[in-house]
Amino acid sequence: MSGAEQGERAAKADGDIAALAKGGRTNFLGFLLRLAARLPFLFIAGRLYGAESLGRFAYAILVVEFAAQLATLGLKRGLAAQLARTSRPHAQVVADGLLVSFIASAAAVILLMLFPELMFPNSTAGEIDRLLPLIIFAVAGSDIALAALAYRFDIASAVRARSVIEPWTISITAWIFFYWTPQDGLILSYIASMAAAFVASIWPMLRSYGLPWGWRPQPMKLARMARRNSPLAAADAIEWGSRRLDLAVLGLFASPAVVGIYYIAQQVASLPQKLKTSFDPILGPVITRNLQEGKLTEIARQVSQVGFWIIAAQTGVALALGIPGEGVMGLVGPNFVGGTGALAFLLAAEVVAATAAVSEAALIYIARHRNLMISLAMLALQAVLSVALILTAQAMGLPPLFQAASVALALALALGFASIVKARLLSKLLGAPVNGWRWALVWAAAVASLVGWGFTKLPEWAELAIGIPAILGVYGWIIWRRGFGPEDRELFRTRKANTP
Repeated sequence: MSGAEQGERAAKADGDIAALAKGGRTNFLGFLLRLAARLPFLFIAGRLYGAESLGRFAYAILVVEFAAQLATLGLKRGLAAQLARTSRPHAQVVADGLLVSFIASAAAVILLMLFPELMFPNSTAGEIDRLLPLIIFAVAGSDIALAALAYRFDIASAVRARSVIEPWTISITAWIFFYWTPQDGLILSYIASMAAAFVASIWPMLRSYGLPWGWRPQPMKLARMARRNSPLAAADAIEWGSRRLDLAVLGLFASPAVVGIYYIAQQVASLPQKLKTSFDPILGPVITRNLQEGKLTEIARQVSQVGFWIIAAQTGVALALGIPGEGVMGLVGPNFVGGTGALAFLLAAEVVAATAAVSEAALIYIARHRNLMISLAMLALQAVLSVALILTAQAMGLPPLFQAASVALALALALGFASIVKARLLSKLLGAPVNGWRWALVWAAAVASLVGWGFTKLPEWAELAIGIPAILGVYGWIIWRRGFGPEDRELFRTRKANTP
């Protein structure tokens, strides 16, 4: 290879890192915006509606979102591959994806409307409850529209829809509906937020791609698309389900109140998870382009780079939310403080899961069936551990909230298994190491933990208002000085990145 070709290839690789950094940076802003908007909803739901209503709401939304996840047929990540290898107008390919999703959504809607007890197994479904499945069309359609925009590196639309419009709509409407119809308020606020997010997703998609002029539905082509995406759809459903299986299993053993408390802990802990998903829309297109060019070592480099960014960010947020965990849960209501143990395990699970998540971002394109098998094994392990730990807690006569901590611990252990196996498989396939771990994480976490422990001795207001920023500040300073190299600092540059 000539010097000019080497220079061009290096510039292209740097452009990929810059594109990843820009997309992650934009979505990290979205994470902060979502955090600011989501906390009021948790406060309103906990203080006004209570743990029991939250538990009922959580289980219904669990079923609806699982159906919507299946209805996307893997196109949230698979659409990038479809667009990368086609010569058809992209607007027509996106239209195919939306139509396939619409058909799958219709099947899910009919099933849940005929059998509403699937959403409300321990209570009677009201008139509004029976209409809840209709929102599946909006949830799945929004996901595909945002995936299409991500292929063109439009991450701002996802931030606007998912991190501003959706969370603020659910927070505001939950407060309003409580004074109008408290029994249905949470369900109605969820419907309103998903509908608003759909409008905010489909409109920029139409502006970017335009109308699919000359498009005609092709049933056989649509069937092949669904069949080709089935392993990816299953992997997406399993990855999504691994973060909901704990709630589903807990709902079989515990009261709605315990489920409601766990739901709040899950929502707080899922905030760091959004840091991982910040890179999903941009990482997929970058990987598919490098696969087309056979640049396997570049993929390993990018996965490792993004893996470190995610692990570093999630560890900092986990420490900031976990050390003052009792105060964080207490903000929602005094009855929720008992969920602190579950919160700690859930936050640890998010950190452990980072390696599996970024490895899967590449495995779904180069070893989708093996990735699926590992995901299935992880899900089975999580289910077995969850039931075993709950039964052990019951046999020992421990309080009901120990069951909540048990399913959170099972999740952390299962995700640790998946991270090890998927990283080793990807490293073998790419012929290059895949590792986002650096020793600076240990030193930063240790010092930040000491600082946080000191603030737990102060009044709760100081622990939260001063302690959380102090933990993040100390942790971030050490990571910046000891862990970040030149490529890592690309994440914080505000210049316009060169996109491939």
